[in-house]
Amino acid sequence: MGLAAFVVGARRATTGRVSPVEERMFRAINRLPEGLHPPVWTVMQAGSLGAVGVAAGVAHRLGRPRQAAALGLSGAAIWAACKEVKPQVGRERQEARLDSVSVRGPAQTGLGYPSGHSAVAADLAFVALAGTATGVGLSMAAVAGVVGFARVYTGAHLPLDVLGGWGLGIAAGALARVALRLFPGS
Repeated sequence: MGLAAFVVGARRATTGRVSPVEERMFRAINRLPEGLHPPVWTVMQAGSLGAVGVAAGVAHRLGRPRQAAALGLSGAAIWAACKEVKPQVGRERQEARLDSVSVRGPAQTGLGYPSGHSAVAADLAFVALAGTATGVGLSMAAVAGVVGFARVYTGAHLPLDVLGGWGLGIAAGALARVALRLFPGS
């Protein structure tokens, strides 16, 4: 399902157009008050490459070495995959398509689809859901949602970029979970 969402989004993103619905969604989030920036920025880091190492380290510390390896490998792989996919899709960031974009923090460079932060956060949440309590899993899914929201709020991505990132991240996380089941071990 995640891969299908990514592919459908990528096809739409290759047109280079921002639909009226996507623009309205972007503006509704991007125009929220400046005071949200510090907490939103903090949570947004859960989609960075550094978060991959933190998540893997926490899992290892909790005595879950296989899950730690899956988090590290899958998270790093999806981060790198996003870097490779962006030129194939070729979608510019919103500043090239829309006027009056509020950019909070450093302006992002490069292409937009898919959102790497959203992909990493979704991947980490999906892999970490394996063997965790329901409340923990829901919290992690909520964090991935806030990361996507944050990427739009800070002016880094359009909503379709975020959806594509979530789809790709879920697909990668699902593969990592399958690998955990197929290769049982200590």
